[in-house]
Amino acid sequence: MDINNIKDLLPHRFPFLLIDQVIEIETGKRAVGIKNITVNDYYCQQQYFNGDCLIPGSLQIEIMAQLAAFVTMELAQDKNNVPLFAALDKARFRRAIQPGDQLRIEVELLKYKAKTGKFKGKVLIDDELVSEAQFICMAVPQT
Repeated sequence: MDINNIKDLLPHRFPFLLIDQVIEIETGKRAVGIKNITVNDYYCQQQYFNGDCLIPGSLQIEIMAQLAAFVTMELAQDKNNVPLFAALDKARFRRAIQPGDQLRIEVELLKYKAKTGKFKGKVLIDDELVSEAQFICMAVPQT
């Protein structure tokens, strides 16, 4: 799924659209996506510590939640809904993300009820775990 298909489902736009490609969707179960980090990304314009770019944990969670929206919206089956991040249960951040990194994002649906899904997500770089979280996404009517 390319960026145009992604824009059809997600209401996010530049600079807050954080998924570059969806490479796998297993209906009602899981999704896998890609995000390429570049020096031109707005969050890399702010320099931290020794002058390096640092991708905040909050954006790592948002990347996972944006990918989870594809599973949530597929199950909700209502084009008049929009996906929203609802809650964060657990999160762990294990290493820094730098420009040039390609993130592989994986989300797995743990539970689904009434247009609300509980997910387990993780971000990897070259099969190394970068961050992981459990969170809730929901489909709500567009106003």
